[in-house]
Amino acid sequence: MKVKKILISQPQPANGKSPYYDLAEKYNVDIVFRPFIKVEGLTAREFRQQKVSISDFTAVIFTARTAVDHFFRLAEEMRYNVPDTMKYFCTTKNIADYLQKYTVYRKRKIFKAETGKLADLIPFMLKHKEDKYLYAVSEAASPCDAKILDDNKINYTRAVLYRTVSNDFTPDEAFDYDMLAFFSPVGIESLVKNFPDFKQGEIAVATFGANTTKAARDAGLRIDIEVPRPEAPSMPAAIDIFLREQG
Repeated sequence: MKVKKILISQPQPANGKSPYYDLAEKYNVDIVFRPFIKVEGLTAREFRQQKVSISDFTAVIFTARTAVDHFFRLAEEMRYNVPDTMKYFCTTKNIADYLQKYTVYRKRKIFKAETGKLADLIPFMLKHKEDKYLYAVSEAASPCDAKILDDNKINYTRAVLYRTVSNDFTPDEAFDYDMLAFFSPVGIESLVKNFPDFKQGEIAVATFGANTTKAARDAGLRIDIEVPRPEAPSMPAAIDIFLREQG
């Protein structure tokens, strides 16, 4: 079956630029950005139920820009003025640069890794072992992610700031896609929730990451495109190969 319409379960790019648009033009396919999931911030009351107070900390660990947004949102809702002395440890340059939306960028208080790995922040943290760290995470984050912090005796507290929930489809919303691209297990869960009688048939399914692939297989789906792999490290590259081979 020729693929004519693809659902990318991510938000539409804000700047109007994306390799997906190049694919749409190259293969004359309709690409729709429609997230199966959405981020929902914890309320100030829910946050307090964790017995955590932002004022107790002198540093924050960020592994996502979403965590940055919800940290400062919660601080504002709780009428806490984040001091200029607060230090920020970010797993990517992108996250570190994003902090400029909320605070003046100073090298002496913002530290960043280049790889996206928490482990690569450890050398910076060891130079600031006197600090008390707030590890800002989502509800779906595994506690095992922080093992590297435990191993290095970092004084931290793990705090959930936001959760990922199903972005439900409306009854009148068309679901006429020839390919579905998923990027998280929660996206698979949302598909099953929204369409309990879903029959894959000839619909191609693409999954990014081992956890997403496992969730799809557990749900009884056939995986037609698995990403990443050496010849296709990204979803656009993998879809490009698939569409080219389909002719």
